[in-house]
Amino acid sequence: MSEESQAVPQHIAIIMDGNGRWAKQQHQPRFMGHRAGVKAVEEIVKHCIELDVKVLSLFAFSSENWRRPSKEVSLLMELFSLALKQQVKRLHKNNIRLQIIGELSQFSPSLQKQIQQSQQLTENNTGLTLNIAANYGGRWDVVQSVRKIADKVKKGELDVGEISEQMISDSLTTADLTEPDLFIRTGGEQRVSNFLLWQMAYTEFFFTDTLWPDFNAASLDQAVTSFTQRERRFGQTSEQLQEQNDA
Repeated sequence: MSEESQAVPQHIAIIMDGNGRWAKQQHQPRFMGHRAGVKAVEEIVKHCIELDVKVLSLFAFSSENWRRPSKEVSLLMELFSLALKQQVKRLHKNNIRLQIIGELSQFSPSLQKQIQQSQQLTENNTGLTLNIAANYGGRWDVVQSVRKIADKVKKGELDVGEISEQMISDSLTTADLTEPDLFIRTGGEQRVSNFLLWQMAYTEFFFTDTLWPDFNAASLDQAVTSFTQRERRFGQTSEQLQEQNDA
């Protein structure tokens, strides 16, 4: 097993699924599940810092989530705003850099301003980067990247033949982040649901039936342990990796 495969993942991406089902099990309204989910985020952020994870990407609200009942969407927006208001100073105090990616123009002007202020407050922090995907879709991210490149071609600043994979990566909303090493999805579903599609080409996947509000530090340790036991070959053979480690 290579040394790299034994290391703690530097970038963990999580789809936090199961809030609604958790609330139903507790005989509570769905909104209470989302509130419990925020508590789970706090614990996982704290544990990522303890594990020396560099980036934690969380799928908070997908571009498809607008299709949910309007009352639930409204409550989610209120919860998002409240969480920012309550947590951003704590994040800043703990040297955490907050980054929010997605098509933010669809949010209310007040929420957009709150997002901007939160990011500005923490932008120079050097600890964990907490990357929140809100009104985000992986396909949208690739499209907006391609549009940026196409605009350069249109202006004569770039030749079509110069377009590369790296150029597309550099135009994504995650351009300043490493690609995810480990992807976790809670709640029992086994799909990526349009999350970081380009970025997760070589990411290791971990699925768990645990509902997000019940996902805790021990749950994260289980996922990380699974990751450290895998051999990440990136297209190479096991023998090639062994030779590189022996060199």
